[in-house]
Amino acid sequence: MSVAEREPLLSVSGLSKHFRMSRTEVLKAVDDVSFDVREGETVGLVGESGCGKSTTGRCIVRLHEPTAGAVRFAGEDVYAPAGSRSADRERKRRLCKGMQMVFQNPYSSLNPRMTVKDIVGEGFALVGRLGQKERDERIVELLRTVGLGAEHMSRFPHEFSGGQRQRIGIARALSVDPRFIVCDEPISALDVSIQAQVINMLKRLQAERGLTYLFVAHDLSVVKYISDRVIVMYLGTVVEQAGASELYRSPLHPYTRALFSAIPEADPRVARGRARIPLKGEIPSPVNPRDECRFADRCPIAEPVCRSRRPPLRDMGGGHRVACHLA
Repeated sequence: MSVAEREPLLSVSGLSKHFRMSRTEVLKAVDDVSFDVREGETVGLVGESGCGKSTTGRCIVRLHEPTAGAVRFAGEDVYAPAGSRSADRERKRRLCKGMQMVFQNPYSSLNPRMTVKDIVGEGFALVGRLGQKERDERIVELLRTVGLGAEHMSRFPHEFSGGQRQRIGIARALSVDPRFIVCDEPISALDVSIQAQVINMLKRLQAERGLTYLFVAHDLSVVKYISDRVIVMYLGTVVEQAGASELYRSPLHPYTRALFSAIPEADPRVARGRARIPLKGEIPSPVNPRDECRFADRCPIAEPVCRSRRPPLRDMGGGHRVACHLA
């Protein structure tokens, strides 16, 4: 069975996360976002800084409580009432074993007072009781899986480079044998040469362990390389989603086209033949947004209808969906 034919491992439906700023002001960081992630695939989530990508990922793994909407993982409603504290603890434990997150900043996501042995070994409390020898053996195995060694177990995070710290964060996520990992811009804080190593390692781990990724990023070249499907967000909403090759070949939303026109091209002859699509104006505030296309103020082809109502996410065929009145 191909990946496209599999049942969704993760289903996000109408997800919203609003932050109340005052009695009258509400910041809508994520507003009515819906998508599926099938088992074994990598879905890229892209957009400008502040568009709600990371908040979406944090809501999925229960680091943020959503304002509205539903998240289902492996058929289980992540936020359904548990009935009792013990039942809620058991569900959190079960979901932590199934879903993990690799954070953007390896300098702040690791406890500076814990050794690598303690950081990577934290997850074993969810797996069950292990003897000290078996626990140490599994930690060494995980470190070797991500390109480190047994000699690193007794060291502290400040003794490592940024790339090595991110590898420790990946080993920590793998310690519970998850099925699904949210990769929240895992390479944005790393040098370019290290970025390629981490991306290739993530692809290898996916092939070896059958992992499923939601890959949050703003580097469109990396997203094209690693993703099976791509979701484009703008100001808290999904504006377009499609298979990676289809989206990069034929973007339909004006914002997506502008994003792709800004991808650097190494070949100067190709670069000279490409037209850039500059976006004018400032990004609107996500506080109390109007009920209209969020991109209307910056869109080069906007019509009056764009300011009359918010466009729905329409299926244009072949799984290519776009939220644009003029597409």
